[in-house]
Amino acid sequence: MIGQLLADSAPGTHPTITICGGGGFLCTYDLDTLISSAVAIAVTLALGFLLVRTLRSGKPGRLQMVFELFLGYVRNLIRDTVGENVPAFLLPLAASIGFFILVANWLDFFPLQQPVEPANADLNLPLAMGLIVFLMSQGYAIKVRGLGGYLHHYLRAPYPPLTIIEELVKPITLALRLFGNVFAGVVMVYLLGSLFEVWAGTSVITSALSIVPLVFMTVWKLFDVLFIGTIQAFIFMLLTVIYFGQAREGVSDEGHEARNPA
Repeated sequence: MIGQLLADSAPGTHPTITICGGGGFLCTYDLDTLISSAVAIAVTLALGFLLVRTLRSGKPGRLQMVFELFLGYVRNLIRDTVGENVPAFLLPLAASIGFFILVANWLDFFPLQQPVEPANADLNLPLAMGLIVFLMSQGYAIKVRGLGGYLHHYLRAPYPPLTIIEELVKPITLALRLFGNVFAGVVMVYLLGSLFEVWAGTSVITSALSIVPLVFMTVWKLFDVLFIGTIQAFIFMLLTVIYFGQAREGVSDEGHEARNPA
């Protein structure tokens, strides 16, 4: 039982695969992240297709009601943060990112073994999502401000260099926040598993108390995965919306609203 709780290897180690005949940055990939991401994507799509198949007007089913409440909340969040004139893609973007991260984090509740590990415990996945959000928000800022207004916004007084740095570190901070919390949970599970393994080997009543580590680990994972994992998915989704709201800051004052409607 203890062996099932203990990770195969220390957190932070990732088996890799090499493609395109080289060992460079673009040719080497973390195998466990690819598999875990694929599992999370498959579960997310499966729930989406199930929702479409069971979608009906009138009294909604339980799954439809949950998704309607979720989408309604995200829609109100976008309206309060960005405004009424929002890009059509922002709702599906924010909702999809939030729900995918939620699924990926919740999968960690199960006793995963390599090569299936929490996808967000590898910095590559959160950083990729952070870069996508950053690039799309910058493209949206250029659209609503125009290139001149976009450059003027980031070169404005009194501290243009700090404004530029603040903008450039957004995808990094967005990724590190998610990665750090998920990875900390993985490390905690590994340390607890190691501790219980040592305790089981020295206890004279191991058989009588063999259920204790499983109960303790289950309680910890319920807190770490369902509570912290949910909060991190919400924060990533919230910051995604906030970044698009920041892309519109000062648009009306600069006179771009009429020329560049969302």
